[in-house]
Amino acid sequence: MTRRNWRTVNPRSLREAIELCKDFALEKHRRSVDRIAELAGEESQWTVYGWLRDGSIPGKKIHAYQHACGCDFITRWLAHSSGMLLIPIPSGRAVEVDDVHRLQGTLNSAVAALLGFASGSMDADQVGSEINIAMEALAWHRENAARSQQPELELTNHE
Repeated sequence: MTRRNWRTVNPRSLREAIELCKDFALEKHRRSVDRIAELAGEESQWTVYGWLRDGSIPGKKIHAYQHACGCDFITRWLAHSSGMLLIPIPSGRAVEVDDVHRLQGTLNSAVAALLGFASGSMDADQVGSEINIAMEALAWHRENAARSQQPELELTNHE
């Protein structure tokens, strides 16, 4: 089984976002559906299985579910489906070489998607997803550079 590059994963539906959260929790944190349910404050894992089956989740449960899974795919899907971009709040930390290489790879993927769309080998949804990822990465770097004069403590680790 090949490992996913979770930084470039973009859900295309609420159902996919819920499933991606579960998959991320399993792959990155080795959390089963039973453990996710426990951490999210649910009495039974069958509640989480119901969300996965139905492709819907109550709004008041989104934050707890994402926290239990350690990711934010549902929030990202909600933002993207409303035509919004979403970036983590930059802390103003010093940019490392790996950050710039990752950004370059993201931008190259977006340009490749545009070229694929122009040649007819990619659909508009795929191109939109790649461009969203690239714009969010650029926006993060822009804000991080703006905050570099007054950096904050790095208290969280965004995967």
